[in-house]
Amino acid sequence: MSRTRTFLVVDDERASCDSMADVVEHLGHTALRATSARAAIDLLHSNPVDIMITDLKMPNMDGIELLRYAKQYDPSIVVLLVTAHGTVETAIAAIKEGAVDYVLKPLELAQFTGAIEKALNYQELLVQNLELKRQLAAPPTSEIVGRSPAMRRVYELVELVAPTDSVVLLQGESGTGKELIAQAIHDHSSRASKPFVKVNCAALTETLLESELFGHEKGAFTGAYRQKKGKFELAHQGSILLDEVADLSPATQAKLLRVLQEYAFERVGGTETLRVDVRVIAATNADLKARVAAGRFRDDLYYRLSVVPIRLPPLRERKEDIPALVSYFLETFAQRYGKPNLELTPELLDALVRYDWPGNVRELQNCVERMVVTARSTLLGVECLPAEMRPTAPPPIPLSLVGQKLEELEERLIRETLEYTSGDRRKAASMLGVALRTLQRRIKELGLKRRRDSRDAPPDQKARDDPNR
Repeated sequence: MSRTRTFLVVDDERASCDSMADVVEHLGHTALRATSARAAIDLLHSNPVDIMITDLKMPNMDGIELLRYAKQYDPSIVVLLVTAHGTVETAIAAIKEGAVDYVLKPLELAQFTGAIEKALNYQELLVQNLELKRQLAAPPTSEIVGRSPAMRRVYELVELVAPTDSVVLLQGESGTGKELIAQAIHDHSSRASKPFVKVNCAALTETLLESELFGHEKGAFTGAYRQKKGKFELAHQGSILLDEVADLSPATQAKLLRVLQEYAFERVGGTETLRVDVRVIAATNADLKARVAAGRFRDDLYYRLSVVPIRLPPLRERKEDIPALVSYFLETFAQRYGKPNLELTPELLDALVRYDWPGNVRELQNCVERMVVTARSTLLGVECLPAEMRPTAPPPIPLSLVGQKLEELEERLIRETLEYTSGDRRKAASMLGVALRTLQRRIKELGLKRRRDSRDAPPDQKARDDPNR
């Protein structure tokens, strides 16, 4: 290993600690020294540590406990245990807790340096693995926002498929970001420096689409005054996105199948066979399997297109991403329209999260843009939303005000609002016009508890509550 690593050597016996640290430094690495677990923790917090070598038996906190702490603090730290009390049980416990190995005292130099080499190799692999996981968990482009489990699965597939030339089928409702994912696949491929050509298969008639895809010769049809290259020719050595591929006519489906099988075609009105090197990405918001079953889409073409299918989840299935999306769009449009320092009220953000967004991310983007454009102040509230998206106001709560203490009224108001919202404190806080934290504090201070129906009580509770007992 050429790179110098930082070791943390921990042993309550100073001579043993120095002896192990000297070996580490002789091997060309940096050694930090600690004679207690407490001192080791302090060094962990103040220094980047790659590998920790710790004695097992130490006062106050032993090596296993220190191992657990180190792995929680930084999962990339590799731990090597040293013990004079070597038993099979000790080894099993150490490995189960995450130690890479353990060595026995008194130390034999060859055995100790071998264990260090093993720890170095393992640490290199562990860092690479953690970096890969970090990359997979991150969006492949800054324009894609979201870290929900559903989107992380999409990112993982993008990372795996992008370096290949496999045909990819992107499936998802309109507005879920299929074009962005297609762009990310191209950008992370070996074809990134070559053209990325996009075709909307639903936007043109059959004749025009065939000419658009494969080109035409001069005089091929009325208005063909000159030769025209098609999108497949223009995408040579790059990628082509066939959007709304489900809308292809049977004749065009047959010609596309040939391109996928042979990467060859003729221009409309031509006889010369042209060959291209193109990576095909298809996208659709339709259920292609259902269309195949109904005889509206060729099954052989479907299987050619769906080599690697990627499903993009609708926004209603990843609502945890909505706050980040709102923040991204708010910043984007605030900058575009010269309206800095815009903020959303908690009630507005709550309403945006609760809405199901049938138009998905595109609808949310348009909604935020509309709010920014029409904003009259820097604080945006629920009044900025269309009527159908605003939270429903609760029915008036009947209260008899005369003769009741203020605290009693507050308790009754909170209780009945919670009953109306079925215990949803966030919704109740929005209805009452207070912050969720304020409502939770008042519930605690007033001693409010969720009422439990006697039918839900355990049998012994029902027996205690029975007045006939």
